[in-house]
Amino acid sequence: MATAKKTTGQDDTITRLASRGESTLARFVDLPGGTKALKAFNDLRLRVDDLGKKVRGIDKLEARVTKLERELATLKRAQKPKPATARKTTRKSAASSS
Repeated sequence: MATAKKTTGQDDTITRLASRGESTLARFVDLPGGTKALKAFNDLRLRVDDLGKKVRGIDKLEARVTKLERELATLKRAQKPKPATARKTTRKSAASSS
């Protein structure tokens, strides 16, 4: 029973805040430039939402780049030519060539 009273009290508080917010918004719209300001705030909210979606996608892109870098490193190691073995060259002596 005590929880029911708390919930009712919370609902009353939320309802009062909502009604005050509505009346404040109504007064704000009546101010000169208030409509433009509310539109700007709403546009800002939409842009922040879009930015949040893009930022969440960065983690996936970073994982893909890391995977591709590893694959590229593996391919580069596989394509490196093996070092040629040094040939032994014999030098003719200066006395025999004259």
